[in-house]
Amino acid sequence: MTTAEIQAGNRTVEIKRADKDMFPEDGITKADLAGYYRRVSRRILPHLRGRPLMLERYPDGIDGGRFMQKDTPDHFPDWIHRCELPKEDGTVTYPVCDDLASLLYLVDQACITPHRWLSKADRPDNPDRLVFDLDPPAGDFAPVRKAAALLRELLDELGLPSGLMTTGSRGLHVLVPLDRRAGFDEVRAFARDVAELLAGRYPDQLTTAPRKQARKGRLYLDVQRNAYAQTSVTPYAVRALPGAPVATPLSWTELDDPDLGPQRWSLTTLDARLKDDDPWQPALSRGHALGPARRKLEGI
Repeated sequence: MTTAEIQAGNRTVEIKRADKDMFPEDGITKADLAGYYRRVSRRILPHLRGRPLMLERYPDGIDGGRFMQKDTPDHFPDWIHRCELPKEDGTVTYPVCDDLASLLYLVDQACITPHRWLSKADRPDNPDRLVFDLDPPAGDFAPVRKAAALLRELLDELGLPSGLMTTGSRGLHVLVPLDRRAGFDEVRAFARDVAELLAGRYPDQLTTAPRKQARKGRLYLDVQRNAYAQTSVTPYAVRALPGAPVATPLSWTELDDPDLGPQRWSLTTLDARLKDDDPWQPALSRGHALGPARRKLEGI
């Protein structure tokens, strides 16, 4: 097995076992994974900086065992930032990825997918993102596209800008940037009320029932990620699935593309999108308060 060295600012990061097949059926190695994250670093790092992470690691590639890691191992170098945050019976020291060198080091540790908190370490109880998770009730992706469009219409009605993203797995995420004034309990309650209002408008298509037996083929408007210590897949992160699909931010006009699917872009095909402007700028560059939107919601 070979070792590759990649320059990242003033650091040289070693990628050990660089020719290790991380996606065996696709011939994608650890070096290929590192190369992708280096190319996409300007897009992904703003979504990682300052946030506690949960690492999805595959030491033997996606065909081997997976483990999810929250605590920062002792062998991580000192220059990897950390944040110690409370949990029910103690604390967890999470890794934080603030620069390219840290991102490449995570790849060296066989982290394929970094999952980020919806809040930052300096104010962990106050999220700056609200997420609606939309997965298809069956194999048909059309209900997901329809639900995203309806959700956007309601959020526009409430005066909240929103962004759209393929998850790289099964569905779409709709995200709302927040100003970090509200705590998780308030944000989650708001998201639940929005989902219930939308499901009430389209009861044959949408539901907020968490139990699958109660959904009866309707799309579930999932707001469960909006809670302390919960994570969401990072925009531009690679998913540990055949083909190495990527969680990809979209413009809302792309929702009309009949070929749109949750795994539309991959590690090997995303580069062309990086030449275009960021589809989330400038609409999602500023966080918004929930107060005015809450008042509008209560008046509907």
